[in-house]
Amino acid sequence: MGGSAPGRDGQLPVETTSFVDRRREQADGRELLARARLVTLTGPGGVGKTRLAARIAARVERAFPDGVRFVHLADLYDPALVPLAAADALGLHDHSDRPPLDTLVAHVRDRRLLLVVDNCEHLLPACAELAAALLRGTTGVRVLATSRHRLGLTEEHLLDVRPLPVPDPDGDLSAAHGYPALALFADRAAAVAPGFRLTAGNRAAVARLCHRLDGLPLAIELAAVRMRVLGVEQLLERLDDRYRLLNAGSPAVLPRHQTLRAAVDWSHDLCTAREQLVWARLSVCAGGFDLETAEVVCADGERIRSYDVLEAVAGLVDKSVLCREPGPDGVRYRLLDTLRHYGLDRLRQLPGEEPATRRRHRDRMQALAAACERAWFGPGQREIVARLRADQDNLRAALDFSLTTPGEALAGLRLAGTLWFYWHACGAPREGRYWLDRALDANPGPTRERARGLWVAGLLAGCPEDLTRGRRRAEEARALARRLGDTAEAAHADYVIGVIRLFADDLPAALAHFEAGVARGRVPGQHLSLVGLDQVELACALGFLGQADRAVDVCRQALRLCEEHGEEWVRSYVLRILALAHTVKRDWPRAERHAREALRLKLAVHDVIGIALTLDLAALIATQGGAHERAAVLLGGADRVWTAVDRDRWGSPALSTTRLDSERRALDAVGRSSFQQAYDRGAALGLTEIVGYALQEPDLPEHPAVRTPSNATPEVRLTRREAQVAELVAEGLANQQIADRLVIARRTAEGHVERILAKLGFNNRSQIAAWVTAQR
Repeated sequence: MGGSAPGRDGQLPVETTSFVDRRREQADGRELLARARLVTLTGPGGVGKTRLAARIAARVERAFPDGVRFVHLADLYDPALVPLAAADALGLHDHSDRPPLDTLVAHVRDRRLLLVVDNCEHLLPACAELAAALLRGTTGVRVLATSRHRLGLTEEHLLDVRPLPVPDPDGDLSAAHGYPALALFADRAAAVAPGFRLTAGNRAAVARLCHRLDGLPLAIELAAVRMRVLGVEQLLERLDDRYRLLNAGSPAVLPRHQTLRAAVDWSHDLCTAREQLVWARLSVCAGGFDLETAEVVCADGERIRSYDVLEAVAGLVDKSVLCREPGPDGVRYRLLDTLRHYGLDRLRQLPGEEPATRRRHRDRMQALAAACERAWFGPGQREIVARLRADQDNLRAALDFSLTTPGEALAGLRLAGTLWFYWHACGAPREGRYWLDRALDANPGPTRERARGLWVAGLLAGCPEDLTRGRRRAEEARALARRLGDTAEAAHADYVIGVIRLFADDLPAALAHFEAGVARGRVPGQHLSLVGLDQVELACALGFLGQADRAVDVCRQALRLCEEHGEEWVRSYVLRILALAHTVKRDWPRAERHAREALRLKLAVHDVIGIALTLDLAALIATQGGAHERAAVLLGGADRVWTAVDRDRWGSPALSTTRLDSERRALDAVGRSSFQQAYDRGAALGLTEIVGYALQEPDLPEHPAVRTPSNATPEVRLTRREAQVAELVAEGLANQQIADRLVIARRTAEGHVERILAKLGFNNRSQIAAWVTAQR
């Protein structure tokens, strides 16, 4: 039930059940988007606005060269996070200190894309501000919003999403199959009672049931699931008592709201007492969650024990209260927004339950973050990134609870600091700064948590102005850690101070700083990632100062550390510095090989900053090899990636010099017109596409029938259908969308994707997309 699982990467939700009709609304929505830049789907809860928006967006996707991105707001309650959620959906990893909306508008100013903003009703002012900024600051961005209430902008066009039409139960039902409400009931009932279908004998009862439920899709789905144990007539009988209560309800409550509330009440009454309590406690989870999270959040050692939770979760899935969906580490579960709010209302009626449950939820997120931090310097980084992305809304909920509840602020600072690697390595610096600023303000006392929070805030500094503040924070962190006798946090802060010196082009001081740090060696408790990065920054300073041989020696030492632990993120930076060192040595083939290896790893862990840095270097290497048009394409792509980080490259003269030198060489070689054409071609490519372009082998044909990665079999061939599926993966389509496009079953689409991964020796869809781009 519920129809779709929200994607955490800004992609359209994946449909998990069939979509019934809404052809007229889909056509109206497409027509409105063709002539209006802001369209809002309005309607009551449970009417299907989100699924309709996703359907409309999927149908118009080809009209937007820069794609369709989906912003999920159902689980956000802080208005300040709205522009950050939009930036996240758009792949913006901004390090600047400009207002978030200004950065967002600058990032998409020249793009043609559709932004779907879902569930705006509880954040109307912030959503209206977001839409207004995009409409007035861009020309090619359109916004499709869903909300129970209009945003209130003059540019807004409304599409009222009404309940599904229902025939008169006492009228002519010969064409009952043409009514979407009845078709929806039959579809969902057949899922739990195989063989069920509309017949002459049951049409009137189904029509009466759907009429009683006002045609609301969610109410119909909740009723249909009871067909597992009841017949249609029995369903009607059991609804009678529930609906008599409606007639005595408040006249101020809209009938459709009463209808939905009654349907949810009825589902709640059919649950066991344990299931009801688990439902209420799970309502503190934002977005999806796994079984272990459910067990920690719901089990209290008294009324509910851990082994009781699985039984209750299974019962709630069976009753369609919980949706079951795939996750990065197995099965996850989700409460629909309407059912989550209902559960939260129930939880608040139980004295002391909400704070206790939220505290268990926060402690679960802290334990998860700590486990991921411990495992970060190891072989599972890609899985860690995917896991934390899946739990992003839960992490936000845990941070917000901690920072708004008396006595919990220190736990909030601890969680924000534990996530340093996520904020820094996984492209969420601005959100990290947001939480850390709040947490540091709430925790002025001299604690280990404050020492960590200060250096992490310094690490996330970006623009020149923020670097100054970042260095002050890192120095404060080091001093505090030393006072507390915490050598590990002092060493971490020391790393940040050195990095900021490097960014500020104080190369001799940075060199001496990192030489001392590497010579000191690892102190107890120091994170291995920062030990490795000490070596990376030392090699970087050596490379910038022309000491290439020493830089290579340091890189080899760092590579051994990474290889011992199966680590990829720091390794990708080591490979980039090796490429830099070999440019200093003018060994262009080795420099290019290391740059490509670095890009492959950086794409795998979605290290946007690292990709931007390495593309600059790849462009310089291309000019030295005489591939000047290729260098121009790489520069265009690099500049586009940098706009998602900091278009000024943090004001670093060293980084800017590399880029300007490449541009000058390419311009001199090919002329202004050819350079601009190639540059524009690169600037039009997305992140995965520009990395795919950079990974092309120059000695291979421009459009080979198939080209394989270095670890795949050269003779491999994709079938025609597999090639079609690979192209759609490169477009960003999920398996269900691929199945819809090719008119095949979802399972068939999944099988094609799995075979493509196996044939090409890849591990994820991003690698397929990069490979497809390289063939074009």
